[in-house]
Order: sequence, then structure tokens, then C-alpha cells
Amino acid sequence: MEKKYVPRLKRYYYDHVVPQLVKEFNYKNVMQAPRLIKICLNQGVGGGTTDRKLVDTAVAEMTAIAGQRAVITRSKKDISNFKLRANTPIGARVTLRGDRMYEFFDRLVTAALPRVRDFKGVSDKSFDGRGNYTLGIQEQIIFPEIDIDKVNKITGMDITFVTSAKTDREAKALLAALGLPFKKDKD
Repeated sequence: MEKKYVPRLKRYYYDHVVPQLVKEFNYKNVMQAPRLIKICLNQGVGGGTTDRKLVDTAVAEMTAIAGQRAVITRSKKDISNFKLRANTPIGARVTLRGDRMYEFFDRLVTAALPRVRDFKGVSDKSFDGRGNYTLGIQEQIIFPEIDIDKVNKITGMDITFVTSAKTDREAKALLAALGLPFKKDKD
């Protein structure tokens, strides 16, 4: 019988992270341990209202980064101050689950974040109170999938980690155990 491929980080989660979290938070059952449910990538394109090519470029870059087809996000209503009409393309988004989610997380931690200039860790202030964490990235060129020579505009994106954790403390312990490098507290 053929062995099924399991992402490295997924195997690490079940073998090392779950027992560590069960011990740390005194769970009675391993099923109580928080887990990563999905990762949402979102990129707003400021000039998308005037230049449709910017949105198409954002979709192509997000597709390359995520390994899954990105979809165009559209405006919901008219806002005259921004010269924005309803149903105008304004960005791109991707939602990753399962094996693709673990592969992306692994690439983010091992390949992309170390390429950030003057990187000292990610902030631990971006939790939402329900166990979810959002990370803002200023430059999409930190991902190795993006060819720097073909980039005509540096844009950022938001990456949201949705977990099953009930508290921010549990979510931070989960993400830190999976390898997300949080800034060290200065005591």
C-alpha cells in the first residue's frame, strides 16, 4: 500500500505541539488542544479603481504565493471620496485549509519571514480576543515565489490565522509552537 503524503508541519503538530499544549494548559483530552483551522490572505489594491491590471497582477501574485487560485474582491457600495463604484475590483484574497494551509505556514516561517529586512519577530499585539491572529506584511517580494524583476509595484497583504483556541494566550502558544517567531519581551 502506498503511503499518503503528510506535510512536515502537520506531522510536527500532531507529534509535538498537541502533547505540549495538553501539558501546558492541562487539557483532559487531546481534542481540546487548539488547532489551525484556516489561513486567509487578503491584499487590497489601492489603484485598482483606475487600473484593472493592478488587480490582475495582485491575483497572479497571490495565486503564486498561496499555491491556490486567488479570487477578486469587489467593493460593496459607492464611495465618492475614493472615486469608488459598487462592484469595482479592489483586491484579491485566498483562503487556505488542510495540507495547503500547513505548507503555506511552513514556507512563511522558514523562507519568507527571514527575508524581511531588520526582522526581529512578529508582534504579539494583533490577536482579536477570540484566538485569531492577523499579520501584516509590507512587501510581497519576501516570498520566494515572486520574481522581483517582474514586480512593478510593491504591495502588502494581511495574513489571518484562524484557530480553534478560546483565548489569545492559547492561540499564541499554538502559533509559537508551530514556529511563528514572536518578538521577545524586553524585561
